[in-house]
Amino acid sequence: MSQLIAPHGGKGLTCCLLEGAELDAEKKKAEGLKKISISPRIKGDLIMMGIGGFSPLTGFMTKADWKSVCDDFLLADGTFWPIPVTLDASKSDSDAINIGEEIALYDPEGDEIMATMKVTEKFEMSEADKKYECEKCYMGEGTPTTEEFWKIAGDDHPGVQMVMEQKEINLAGPVKVLSESDYPEKYAGIYQKPEEARKIFEDRGWKEVAALQLRNPMHRSHEYLAKIAVEVCDGVFIHSLVGNLKPGDIPAEVRVKCIDSLVKNYFVEDKVVQGGYPLDMRYAGPREGLLHATFRQNYGVSRMIIGRDHAGVGDFYGMFEAQTIFDKIPTPTEAGKALLCTPLKIDWTFYCFKCDGMASLRTCPHSKEDRVLLSGTMLRKGLSEGKDLPDHFGREEVLDILREYYSNLTEKVEIKTHSAATGN
Repeated sequence: MSQLIAPHGGKGLTCCLLEGAELDAEKKKAEGLKKISISPRIKGDLIMMGIGGFSPLTGFMTKADWKSVCDDFLLADGTFWPIPVTLDASKSDSDAINIGEEIALYDPEGDEIMATMKVTEKFEMSEADKKYECEKCYMGEGTPTTEEFWKIAGDDHPGVQMVMEQKEINLAGPVKVLSESDYPEKYAGIYQKPEEARKIFEDRGWKEVAALQLRNPMHRSHEYLAKIAVEVCDGVFIHSLVGNLKPGDIPAEVRVKCIDSLVKNYFVEDKVVQGGYPLDMRYAGPREGLLHATFRQNYGVSRMIIGRDHAGVGDFYGMFEAQTIFDKIPTPTEAGKALLCTPLKIDWTFYCFKCDGMASLRTCPHSKEDRVLLSGTMLRKGLSEGKDLPDHFGREEVLDILREYYSNLTEKVEIKTHSAATGN
């Protein structure tokens, strides 16, 4: 019997991905169904439902689910869930679909039908509804009033822009997933289903597993966080996002190359597992930190490393708001419905010249003038602008990989940083 944490929701891994003859039959049927084009974000959500990463979800949310998640961090049945997972459609497409009808969900970028879905509900998402979702799920302590939030969110917050650009109607219902897209081939050895990650952890005899979420290349602070986790858990799961990012973020294949270099040269290899998952970033800060913990539980992870400004954007969130939100969420008492993956909260980390090593605000008594402040965003900003990085910002092996990547870029994107990341 597995010693790993149970999947979220109390139903085991709920996998909607079809296989074998059932898959062949559903693909054939899908060709004759009405087709709805889906966004890259929805494509990632579908794959996560397919492989069990979003257990216990088996389809897109109803209006009752959407409202309850926004207001109370709970699905309508009382299961913890931190952020809406919805399918938008245009009004004209929606009007052509009847309740109870099956439709095909089509990925225009990959020219592929990703899933079929039985439509059980249609509900309007007015501009006011979209703003409500943004204020509930994307507004943080960095913009304490709604007025301040909307002054800048429409232009500067990619997650808010994503919500506001959604079409007028949401479709709800269960899905049958037909494809994992090109992730298994493109990221062979990195992309994993939850059951595959769990088997690796079980084969190593791990019980307590910590996850390090990555959308940036690993710098010295990330390395330090991972090594703290190895000290207190059986091992660390370096789990990179391999879905879509915002302009200026570094592609997954480059980040994977950087991690490979670090693990090979600076870690005890049998204490580290590298993996990748197919979601797009939502840039929802604290709420996204909760989502990261929720689906990591399905991968067998019991501790989610939460450092400063987790999944943040600019100054929208407090530097440690993604830590404190874990203390405020509901804890359903019904078996399996509460979030069991707990945060491993780690303070601001940096290289200190006087300490002569990595340290945190809890361990280092020196002034900020003695410290090299480490930030993935600052790393990207410095490299993209061709600046010299301070000593001890990153491992030279990693920086060489990144410098090569940036030297071949023909288009540069302005990279915005949290004001605290510069020491201000």
